[in-house]
Parts: sequence; C-alpha cells; structure tokens
Amino acid sequence: MFLHIGADVEIRLKDLVGIFDMKSMEDSKITTEFLKVAREEGFVCVVSKDDIKTIIITEEKGRNVVYLSPISSATLQKRIHLLSDLSIIN
Repeated sequence: MFLHIGADVEIRLKDLVGIFDMKSMEDSKITTEFLKVAREEGFVCVVSKDDIKTIIITEEKGRNVVYLSPISSATLQKRIHLLSDLSIIN
C-alpha cells in the first residue's frame, strides 16, 4: 500500500518509520540538529514549496529518507487508518 504525502509523492507504508508534527518538533534542539545533518548528507526530500507541516521518516532500500510534507500529521494518520481498513476488507 502507498501513502500520498503531498504533490506527486507517495511512500510505501512498509517503509514508514515515523510521522512527526513539525510544530511540536521545531523547538527541539535534537530535531533541528537531525534535520541539519539530514540536509547536509542529502537524504531530505522537500515534497512541496508549501509550508512544512510534517516530518516523515522512511527506510528505503536500507537508506533513511526524510520527507518534509505540507500535509498535516493528523491527515496522514487518517489516511493510514483508511488504507488499513481497506486492506482488511479486501
């Protein structure tokens, strides 16, 4: 199953490590340092030019990827639950 995280970007649910609300994380020194290092090492993908609302971490082919998404973490969680419900039905 795939999760649409903004623009034309989708991630595989099985690759998902975590979804984090940007507002609750932006005051954290650890998060700021993590994002700085992730950008420097080239594993950040900015999904859209819109305001960043969510940090999404995946592991794809043994490599961590950090997506910065304009879609709220609450909306993404609702989509995941909907996809999970659909997979049970099918």
